[in-house]
Order: sequence, then C-alpha cells, then structure tokens
Amino acid sequence: MKIPRQIKMLLSIKIKYLNIYESYFKGKVEYEDNEFTINIQDERRGKVTRFPFPAPKKDKVLVRLSGPNNVSIEDILVYKGESEWVELDSNPITFYIADHQDQFDLLEIIMP
Repeated sequence: MKIPRQIKMLLSIKIKYLNIYESYFKGKVEYEDNEFTINIQDERRGKVTRFPFPAPKKDKVLVRLSGPNNVSIEDILVYKGESEWVELDSNPITFYIADHQDQFDLLEIIMP
C-alpha cells in the first residue's frame, strides 16, 4: 500500500481582481495583509512562476485558481525565483481565465 505524499506548503492568496489586456492579465492579490500585483500570461518565457513569498524547496509547484461557481484551473509550473509580483506563465491558465475572467477569487500555490 502506497502512502500518499503530504503537502509540504500551501499558500492561499485572495484574488482581488484581474484585468485583461492584449495578451495577458494583470490585477491585485492579497496575502497575509499585503497587496501584490499579479501578472498572468502565456508561456513565452516557459511554463514558470515567480512570487514574493517564501521560496519552495522544490523546483515545481502546483498552481490552482478557483472561484465560487465551481470554476477552477490548475497547472504545474517551475519556480524560477522571487519577484516583486506574483507571476504565472501558463497557457492553460491564461486561456481558461480568458473565458472565465471575473469568476476567480482564490489562488493556491501547493508545494509537494
């Protein structure tokens, strides 16, 4: 019998809003009473993420966006270091948000 892996760290981040621009989304998120800018775009820099929170010990993290009406999208991204912004470069996330822009209120970063 295999024992399931436990989640080592989970960051739950409130999405305040996301605005659409030509080929990306930019908005504001809140984490531990601090507000940060978020940028979500396609994978032109690769399938990567950066964020201004404690760095994971792993290279890959699971990023999930969800909302109250059973909308959710997730992708596994490579953590590429700290940034002043929350940055998500993912085609599946970007394209899904384009169809469900105003329906997200939570961003989770899961580090196995």
